[in-house]
Amino acid sequence: MTDLVQLTRDNGIAVITINNPPVNALSPGVPEGISEALDQIALDDSVKAVVLIGGGRTFVAGADIKEFGKMTSGRTRGAGLLPLLLKMEDSTKPLIVAIHGTAFGGGLELAMAGHYRVAVSSAQVGQPEVKLGIIPGAAGTQRLPRLAGVAKAVEMCTTGNPIKAEEALKFGIVDRIIDGDLLTGALAFAREVAAKPAPKTRERNEKLGNAADNAQIFSSARETVAKKQRGLLAPAAAIEAVEAATKLPFEEGCKTEQKLFIECLFSEQSKSLIHVFFSEREVNKIPDIPKETAVIPMKSAAVVGAGTMGGGIAMVLANAGIPVLLKEADPTALDRGLATIQLNYANSVKRGRFSQQVAEDRLKRITPTLTYDDFSKVDLVIEAVFEGMALKKEVFKELDRVCKPGTILASNTSTLSIDEIASSTSRPEFVIGTHFFSPANVMRLLEIVRGKATSKEVIATCMQLSKTIGKIGVLVGNCRGFVGNRMFGPYRREAQFLVEEGAGIEAVDKALSDFGMAMGPLATGDLAGLDVGWRIRKEYRHLEVPGIRQPFTEDSLCELGRYGQKTGAGWYKYDDQRRATLDPLVDELIRKWVAEAGVPQRQISAQEITDRCLYALVNEGARILEEGYALRASDIDIIYLNGYGFPAYRGGPMWYADTVGLKQVYERVSEFQRHHGEIWRPAPLLKRLADEGKTFADFGKEEGAAA
Repeated sequence: MTDLVQLTRDNGIAVITINNPPVNALSPGVPEGISEALDQIALDDSVKAVVLIGGGRTFVAGADIKEFGKMTSGRTRGAGLLPLLLKMEDSTKPLIVAIHGTAFGGGLELAMAGHYRVAVSSAQVGQPEVKLGIIPGAAGTQRLPRLAGVAKAVEMCTTGNPIKAEEALKFGIVDRIIDGDLLTGALAFAREVAAKPAPKTRERNEKLGNAADNAQIFSSARETVAKKQRGLLAPAAAIEAVEAATKLPFEEGCKTEQKLFIECLFSEQSKSLIHVFFSEREVNKIPDIPKETAVIPMKSAAVVGAGTMGGGIAMVLANAGIPVLLKEADPTALDRGLATIQLNYANSVKRGRFSQQVAEDRLKRITPTLTYDDFSKVDLVIEAVFEGMALKKEVFKELDRVCKPGTILASNTSTLSIDEIASSTSRPEFVIGTHFFSPANVMRLLEIVRGKATSKEVIATCMQLSKTIGKIGVLVGNCRGFVGNRMFGPYRREAQFLVEEGAGIEAVDKALSDFGMAMGPLATGDLAGLDVGWRIRKEYRHLEVPGIRQPFTEDSLCELGRYGQKTGAGWYKYDDQRRATLDPLVDELIRKWVAEAGVPQRQISAQEITDRCLYALVNEGARILEEGYALRASDIDIIYLNGYGFPAYRGGPMWYADTVGLKQVYERVSEFQRHHGEIWRPAPLLKRLADEGKTFADFGKEEGAAA
């Protein structure tokens, strides 16, 4: 027996306990330990049945993801879990798997090889492999349809979403829900079934359906994944593997699954999604802020400004159970903000996301106010007023006066200097940027902006708060536009230049959405509101370097009152459902404007469109990394995946550049510099890494740059 697995006996029932904290992953040593225990049990006539259970807080949360990296680099490739699962199923003594916490991925595959499964009601089961760009690789796609039916297996393997114990019971994945102590209940169940024949999951074919029904299930699943999981390989492979379970004997089905699993595992998509998995955990590590840094308790909060952002932020706090004051300067604006919040909650209830009662409870946590009177009691204030420095400084001056010592004063600015905002207070160490993304109650990203004076406790508290409110918090440094918007500027600049040089509006958006972006750059501008960028450009116009080419089309559209979806017209025209169509008038205007500006016109390929937009992102990202405004290249990736619709299966802009090869990226950027001038000067870090044959991922490891 290994240290990771223990074998005990309880009055004729053997208990195998997996103890591999924190989540009992199936790391090397665990399968071997279970196998050894089964060998001992087989020789012990006093044992009538077996219970397999997880020690600690969960059953088995899945495979050890680091093992996938070892497999792709050729350092390990055994037979995997399959032989152990067959051994479990072939046990002559009934084997009961007892589930608490989670049985995900390899954990569910392990459980399905038992003869019976029991679970506490809070347990969850699932096959989330698709979220890592792979499919179940230990007969998950073969056993699940035999237990749950074909349609449920397809749904679980393509979405990767877990289901609760009650639903698992309904579909036959679990045989009984245990109330009270799991082990006690599992032992009692084991005694009930000890004398009965042990059903092997792989031999159960009654739920595999008929060819006509299955054909319908598979074709509609393929349609759904093509639409909802555009560009992803793994969901389609999962459907193919489950289909094999319905058409082939178990052993042949397993071979098909293995072949598809290996194809997915060795794909760039899987490597990218595994990079994302580890990067999301890495963002919480801040070199100069120890884990044990004290955090400020968050019992109540306030939001200044009840517009789109302020209202969304108030909802986010209320949803997390934090009571929040929502302040506006005039009653009409406050009523309008509250009406929007009520409508958002009503829509969620209508869509079945939560009950009317939950909506009412959340609404009760939001207290509207026109004054700063109760601000003296709150632990956190988030300012979400109009993006202008003078106004923000005025608000912070007032907050400094009314808030108690120790209150965190945060700004939801998307571009303005946190240090300058902090200079209007007597407590710069308590000032921080919390840049939410719109709509704040939906988008997962929170850029946490560190000012020169921001204290470690305030940073640690905001990182912790991001988790409490269900966001991914990424710490960034204080420069113009921070990380996300500073990079987004060059990306959208190139999109406009391309249109001005002769590319169609739709062609630019299509090239980027074909690459995998959630929306094209011009459609994104229309969604966010073209006036937002216009206002920021006017605020910063005095900083522009004379003689450097600037795009002009978007400013010209704004001058005509075309702000995008909110005004029914921007780059595109919008109907009352906000559906976009091309507007011939815009084409006409652009032709007129470029003729006046003397910009030569030409045919532009989709490849040039994607290269210019994406490499503009990457080149600026390299500068940010070298200047220390992002801690790691992977932090930039997480910002782009969660805030800007970059496709996760490409790993983020910096990872994508690494997969293309930095030498090739550098050469293309240099070519753009020759054609388009100084704005394309390659970032020194890009040149250095390209010359050294290294990647952006290497840079984080060697330098340990600090924001």
